[in-house]
Amino acid sequence: MTDKIAVIGFGNIASAIVTPLLDKKLIQPENVFCVVNTEKSLEKIKNNYKHNINVYKSGSKESKIIWDCQYKLLSIKPQQLNYISEAYHIKNKDNLIVSILAGVSINRLAQKFPNHKCVRVVTNIPITIGKGLTGISWGKEITEDQKQFTKKLFENTSKIYEFTEDYLDIFLALTSSGPAIIALIIEALSDGGLSGGLPKIISEELVMEMILGTICLIKEKKLTTSELKNLVTSPGGTTISALRVLEKKSVRSALIESIVSASNRSKEFR
Repeated sequence: MTDKIAVIGFGNIASAIVTPLLDKKLIQPENVFCVVNTEKSLEKIKNNYKHNINVYKSGSKESKIIWDCQYKLLSIKPQQLNYISEAYHIKNKDNLIVSILAGVSINRLAQKFPNHKCVRVVTNIPITIGKGLTGISWGKEITEDQKQFTKKLFENTSKIYEFTEDYLDIFLALTSSGPAIIALIIEALSDGGLSGGLPKIISEELVMEMILGTICLIKEKKLTTSELKNLVTSPGGTTISALRVLEKKSVRSALIESIVSASNRSKEFR
């Protein structure tokens, strides 16, 4: 892919992006330069990570080598962005920052890294098992080679969607915040089974298998959600009774508002 890549922050998502590239030998371990924030993270990677990448603690003299890398993956918490300073000696104007920071706009990235071209990416936690969803928005003057490089970072573990930046906040709300909402729904439904006398572990397994089966049915039969609902809802039956309770409790509205709220929160980081 490239001679060198710097990884600024090496949490679960960054590891999920970089590890498949190393596994498939698309990039060599000696060409990965990683900077982490704490001594604990440094030792964890050195002692436990399966590839022998270069790793440094932020602020160290050695960590400055990352600015010599043409490509950089920015994978820190948005709140930590203020503590990063671009090196002044950069001369190569083809440097690329690929940021996966939630809510941080391309404009803010460009102001923070004036000697870099910037790409904003939103991805989600299922990327850690190769089932991710990744949205990409391109900054100014991105070359075709830089676009191909960015896509290669994610194509092994994600379905990739290209959007104008205006869509990334709602994409984030649906795909990145969404898994936590789904987990809450699974937990609540399995508690319902628990209330009916099922052991918790069995109830939770049934809920997850039911959700997987329902999704597969909708996709394979190309059903709309309304068509699926009508298939299992009979007059005066159990399903319509359950749906009535959800409507009375405004569950549909609460779910809609949860996505809107997450999207609005993303915008606040700009």
